[in-house]
Formats: sequence, C-alpha cells, structure tokens
Amino acid sequence: MDFVAWMIVASEIGFWVVIVAGLVTRYIFKQNKLGLFLLALTPVIDLILLVTTSVDLMNGATATMAHAIAAVYIGVSIAFGKSMIEWADVRFQYYITKQGPRPERLTGFAHAKHYFKSWGRHLVAYLIGAAFLAGLIFIIDNPNRTEALTGALQLWSLVLGVDFLIAISHFIWPKKRRKP
Repeated sequence: MDFVAWMIVASEIGFWVVIVAGLVTRYIFKQNKLGLFLLALTPVIDLILLVTTSVDLMNGATATMAHAIAAVYIGVSIAFGKSMIEWADVRFQYYITKQGPRPERLTGFAHAKHYFKSWGRHLVAYLIGAAFLAGLIFIIDNPNRTEALTGALQLWSLVLGVDFLIAISHFIWPKKRRKP
C-alpha cells in the first residue's frame, strides 16, 4: 500500500478519534468549549490529506486509485462531516451518557425525505471531489499519469446516478416500520 493510501487510513482514523475525543471532552469531562474545538478540528484532517495528495502528484507521481479515493474522501468528509458529527453526538448522548431522546428510525415519507437530503449531500460531495479530481487532471495535463483519476470520476458519476435512483425509489416504495 502506498503512502497516500496510508494517509487515507490515517485520516479516517483521525476523523473518528477527534470526534470521540470531542464528545468525551464535551459530555464526560463537561468541557463544552474544548469539546467543540476538538470537533472543529475535523477539517484540518481533510486539509492535511489534500496537501499530501496534491504534493505527491505535483512531485511527479502517477495517480493511483488511492489518489482518487483521497479526493472522494475529502468531498464526502466536507459534505457529510457535520451530519456525521451530529449523528455521533445524538448516539453518544443517548447510549453513553444516557441523556436525550432515543435516536429514531425513520420510515415512510420521513425516511424518503431524509434519504433524498442525504443524496443532496452526496451531490455536494461529488461536486467537491470531482472539482478536485478535474483540477488535478488539468494541472498535471498528462493522461497517462491521470488515468486513475479519470476512471474514478466516471465510476463516481455512475454511483451518484444509482444513488439518485435509490433516493427516488424510497418515495415510490416507502420503507415500512418494522414489526416488534
């Protein structure tokens, strides 16, 4: 596994370590400002990955799928980061500190609406990641070195389309409530 792939793994681990540290600091140690500061550090992890990937490619590396995944990771992290932190916050409060309401399982129209909103975030992630990929392809200006980036962009476009169809399907065939 190359250096960029390890940086992606480290970024993902770092993302969740910072979130857990922020939540523990906020709810267990009752240090709200410090907890929020730790949670606000998540974009720094994205910035480190962005710089690492860009520098690697600018120094002449041939793009690999790891470079493309780094762009996807950055787009997803920016678009979904706040909602992932909110998701973790609600569950941490309920399951760890035994406070707050139980996280609800959405069904029917509420689930369809939530999933479509999530698809909107996927679209934002795609636009961010695709801009990063296209920028690298343009700057490097060597199709032999950027073939993996182009392939990833095409695959992600297909995945975005499939996710849109799934989002629409939830309105046509709503998720039913589970029987107890």
